[in-house]
Amino acid sequence: MSSLTELIESYINDLFEEERTEDSVFLRRKDLAESFGCVPSQINYVLRSRFTPERGYLVESQRGGHGYIRILKICSSTPQDRVNHIESIVGDSLNDQEARRLLSVLQERGLLSSRERLVIEVALRFCDEVGSAVFDISPYKRNVLQAELLKRMLRGLALS
Repeated sequence: MSSLTELIESYINDLFEEERTEDSVFLRRKDLAESFGCVPSQINYVLRSRFTPERGYLVESQRGGHGYIRILKICSSTPQDRVNHIESIVGDSLNDQEARRLLSVLQERGLLSSRERLVIEVALRFCDEVGSAVFDISPYKRNVLQAELLKRMLRGLALS
């Protein structure tokens, strides 16, 4: 049996399938919680963990009695859109775990092949090893260096 989180995620993804012409879906947190028999914070958890910019979504929320949730699917049809999206999700600093998670999500979304992901992971690992063993760079600066390397590699792939 699927977990409640997976059921809610599947329901929202089904709404996107039904609204093929639209890149957004409007929901009410309270209504969704009532239909799944859960508390509204469970809906918040699903939105924070499954509908993130890394996964290609933006979530807008208006709280209160007439509040709503709007989930937008990020469309990156042009190479420049993909570059802008990469710049925003990578950020200025990135540790190993964050990098692996991001690369995994990008592969799931079809933005990277498994081979491209492997090459990038090897390059990031090498960058970290050289930074710590050979040059004795602080962990923060290594994370900044890894983020910049990742952005440059992904930018190159997006523009090719």
